[in-house]
Amino acid sequence: MNTSPVPAGSFAVWLTQIQQALRGIGGTDVPCGECVGCCVSSYYIPLRASDAPVAAQVPPALLHVTGPAEAPQQWMAYGADGHCPMLRNRQCTVYAQRPQTCRDYDCRIFAAAGIAAGDAVRHVINERVAAWQFNYDSPAERRTHEAVTAAAAFIAAHECDIAGIRFPAGPTGIAVLALKVHGVFLDDALNGADAPTLAWAIIAASKAFEAGG
Repeated sequence: MNTSPVPAGSFAVWLTQIQQALRGIGGTDVPCGECVGCCVSSYYIPLRASDAPVAAQVPPALLHVTGPAEAPQQWMAYGADGHCPMLRNRQCTVYAQRPQTCRDYDCRIFAAAGIAAGDAVRHVINERVAAWQFNYDSPAERRTHEAVTAAAAFIAAHECDIAGIRFPAGPTGIAVLALKVHGVFLDDALNGADAPTLAWAIIAASKAFEAGG
């Protein structure tokens, strides 16, 4: 396993960019280098209408459709080896037209949350997650990262054990929610609060984020 540090960039700059991306504004520029982790990790890729040029190139057996006939959802499945069918010799053959989901994917969310991207099927991504190394321009930035990690740990620990609340169980859902609500763990007024109080504060923070707050 190669975990030599890989520069992830400024945490503050990245956090601003990823939060904007989660709101559907802009995106992040992931310094993938030669890593193809997300391309070889058995991901189903949802295809939007704008991804039609890619859908036309997917082998029929790997183009799945779900949902009602009036609103079908296309998915690009993966091969028996877990690899994306558009990957050839470790190169994306549709990179210029790659699906929006692929453009949006940024495995630094897991590094920020302090969690793995998944089980052994995601081992290539997990190696990169372990290697990412953010830099911080101030103690406040480091504290913000610690708050994201604390939020993720809380969400994972209390998935469904607080009445009336069910948090995401999967790594992506946990990391994304933590990025949205980490401010709860920077709020001195909530320092020492019990689990239900923190959980409901997370729900409120998530709603505020979705509302543009």
